[in-house]
Parts: sequence; C-alpha cells; structure tokens
Amino acid sequence: MKLAEALIERAQLRQKNEDLIDRIQSNTVVQEGDDPAESPQALMAEYEENMARMQQLIVQINRTNSATPFDGTATIADAIAKRDCIGAKLRNYREIYSSAFAERFRYSTKEIKFVRTIDGKELQNTIDRLSKEYRELDTRLQGLNWTVELL
Repeated sequence: MKLAEALIERAQLRQKNEDLIDRIQSNTVVQEGDDPAESPQALMAEYEENMARMQQLIVQINRTNSATPFDGTATIADAIAKRDCIGAKLRNYREIYSSAFAERFRYSTKEIKFVRTIDGKELQNTIDRLSKEYRELDTRLQGLNWTVELL
C-alpha cells in the first residue's frame, strides 16, 4: 500500500467515525415502547473496529513519515511540521490583514478617526510568499506520498 492510499483511508475512517458517532447519539434515547432505528451497540462495535484500524494506520503512517527522506536533510515528518507551521502563520497573517483593513465607518467628522499601524503591502507580500511556499511544499509532499510504500 502506498502512503497516499493510507492517508486517504485514514481520512475516510475519520469521516465514517464522525457519522457513526452521530448515528449512535441519535439512537441512545427513544420513546418508551419504541425501538431505536439502529442498534447503538452494533454501531459502537463498528466504531471500535474502525478505531483499531485507524490506530494501526496512524502508527504505520508515522513510522513511514519518520523514516522516509524528503530532501536529503529532512524526513517527510520534518516537511509536514514545516508545512503545518507555514499554514498556521498564513492563517494568522490573513486574519491580521483582515483586521487591519476592515471598514470602520464614521458617521460624522467628529467621530474618532482610525489609522492603520501596519504596512498592508508588506504584509500582503508576506502572505503571498507564504502561500507559494506552502503550495510548493504541499505539492512535493503529495507527489512523494504516491511513490512511498507504507512501512
């Protein structure tokens, strides 16, 4: 199995488990005299099986990411950490940009005037640079995932 296939299966299991939890919760209480539409016990058994498979996949994915070289000096795990940090900075800088350039309406000239304390052009350049860096790193990771065998 390729690493990418394991990642896809893990994502599908996560979604399936979220759906199972919703179904379990919908069937935990019924009106007296009625039967639940689905057996919560059977759904929980399916959930437990999925979680066992999920744990197995996560262990294999983590081992593979930690052991597979990415660019000569780093592993896939290192590249993922870098990508995640770039993504976090990108989200936060976008929020900062939005707050700096949000419209603040004045109804009269006697109201308080607001001035920006941040260079919007410089911040936008940083956002653009981080976006490109994130996109390129993510593309390289995605490509490598389809060539690496899961350990």
